[in-house]
Formats: sequence, structure tokens, C-alpha cells
Amino acid sequence: MLNLYFDNAATSFPKPPEVAEYTRLYLEKGGTYGRGAYDRVINVSRTVEETRFLLSQLMGTSLSENVLFTHNSTHAINIVLQGFRYKFKRVLISPLEHNAVTRPIEHLREKIGLKFDVIPHKSDGQISLEELGQLDLNRYDLCIINHISNVNGVIQPICKVKQVIGNLPLLVDASQSAGYFELEADKWNVDFMALTAHKGLMGPTGVGCLFIRNTELVSPLMFGGTGSRSDSFLMPEHLPDRYEPGTPNILGIYGLNGALKANVDFGFTRNDFKGLLSDIERLNTIKVYRSKSFENQGFVFSITSNNLSSSDLADILFRKYKIETRSGLHCSPLAHQTLGTMPQGTVRFSLSKYHSPNDLSYIYKALNEIDYEQGG
Repeated sequence: MLNLYFDNAATSFPKPPEVAEYTRLYLEKGGTYGRGAYDRVINVSRTVEETRFLLSQLMGTSLSENVLFTHNSTHAINIVLQGFRYKFKRVLISPLEHNAVTRPIEHLREKIGLKFDVIPHKSDGQISLEELGQLDLNRYDLCIINHISNVNGVIQPICKVKQVIGNLPLLVDASQSAGYFELEADKWNVDFMALTAHKGLMGPTGVGCLFIRNTELVSPLMFGGTGSRSDSFLMPEHLPDRYEPGTPNILGIYGLNGALKANVDFGFTRNDFKGLLSDIERLNTIKVYRSKSFENQGFVFSITSNNLSSSDLADILFRKYKIETRSGLHCSPLAHQTLGTMPQGTVRFSLSKYHSPNDLSYIYKALNEIDYEQGG
């Protein structure tokens, strides 16, 4: 049976069976986190902390207590951007940023006069390390990099970027890379890393996390009860409580725990994927948007048609071939400005580990037929 769901950059489907199994376990057993000393609370707290440890391993950091639970990547990014102690009120951002970054920056522009500059880049959005190194980095408070674009799948060289920018703090949005590619927060010397559970990790919606290396750089975004230092009106100084007010999404964390333990292997190879991109690029009426170098290509790419709008192409793919994609701007107008696809947008394909070579072949078969019908 074919898996024709290619919208995993929005949210993953299907999920590993462990997600439903662990979610059901919590619904059956119940209990809260960190607020009580009886068995039900102890068991829930143990699972939450185990999930935090598994996330720290996934992110490549030994600082498990510095991994904070959030609602999603957007929440995690807002904690950094809105809590950051700005000195110059100016940040650097990559050319393929999502609105999860650009909208908080716009809000801060109106609120405190924060400004941003886009990092020099190549035509596919790949950061130019040489030109980055020529900037006066002393003018900036923070550098923000989308690790893998949710539009064309370009992978940015995080480790090399950090080597170039030196002591300038670096925030990495790993929403589209977590679960697909290895993350090395400590090795790369990343200051902040945000990710969500429901995309490449194949967990539930409503839970994500933020890694903070140095808490002196960021004030808490929200305030409230933590189950600790309850005698004080002030937020606790220790982690993770300092940034985790209120009861966390325990149900979501249980589901994420199951996802992290599922250990799903890829059902297709990098060569299968490379072959698909090459085949589509030979079609006459369809243009592919991806990294110019396949080694810097994530499992996301976009296409446009010479003759069809993006919405019409996506509609044909669904109505005639049952292929589920996403058309439009993908909440990333800056990325589409960079790629020259504003305002029409693209049709985006985003793969899952559950896809097979047959699923990829079916994409090409469908696009080949559409290309022929459009005069290709």
C-alpha cells in the first residue's frame, strides 16, 4: 500500500505505534509532574525527566537540565527572542527563516526598535560563510539560523557558522532537522536550539523543547508556579524550573517519549531520493527548488509549474493522484523572497521515514503525466 502523505514538514503522519501506546499509558495511569511525593507523581516525573534526557541525547548536549519543555518550536524561539537581553538591538538571520522567527522580530521592532539583517547567501539560500566573515559582527546581539529550510530543504552548515561568528550567540531552529539528521549542540557550540515533537521526531503536537546553554542571556518569558520555591513570588533560579511555569503538557511528553524510543529506520535511501529529484528536474514544465549541492539537501523540496498555479498543481496532485502536499508560502515569506517565488509560492513535498522507493516512484509518475498534459 502506497503512503501518499508528503506534508511531513507541516506535521508527520503516520506516527510510530509507540506514540499512541505511551499516550494511552498516561491517560490510564494519570498523575502530575513535580508536585507531590506519592507514587503516581513520582512515576510521571520520572518519565518526564527521562524524556528530557532522551531529548538532550538527540540534541547532542550533556546538559540535560538545560533542555526545557515548550509547546512547540515557535514557543521555544519566542522564549529566546522576547527574553534576550539586547545591547545593540540588532540581529542576524538566515535568508530562509520561517515566520516563527520573523514575526517575533517584527513584534520586537515595534516594541523596542529591534532591527535585523539577512546573512549574505547564494541563490538557493545557502549561507555564504566567506561573506558572513566579512561582516562587522560586533554590531549584533544574536545570530539566528534555520538549520533546514521548510521550503527547499537547504541544510545550513551550523558548525562552520559558529566558527565564523565566534562569541556572537547562535540560535538554531532545528524544527525540520530533528529526527532526520544528527544534532550536535555541544560539538557545534550552539547557544540555543529549538525543536518540535510532531515533525521529524513523529511525536504528538503541542510539545517541543528549547536548549539554553547560558541562562544569563535570557529572562523568562512566562511566570508562575513550578512546584519548587513556593515560598517566593520570584521564579526559581535553577533549571529547568526557571523557564517552565505551569503544568507541562504531560500527555504530549508521554507521546514524545514513545516516539523517541520507537527507533524507526528510513524506508528509502539517499540515492532513492537523489534519483527522484534528478528525474523531476528532467521534466520540461516543472521547476525544482532545492539545494544546489545534494549533500546539503534535507528531505524537503518544492516545485512550480510553468503553466499551473501552485494551488492548482497541488489540487491536481490530490484529486487525481491522492498525493497530499502543501502549496503556497509555507509561513516563510522571507524564504520565498530569497528563492524568487513570491507571491505565488510553490508546491512542497516533505518526506517521512515511513516512505518507500515505490512512494517516491509514484510522485515521479504523477508529475510526469502532468508534465505531458501541460505540453512537456
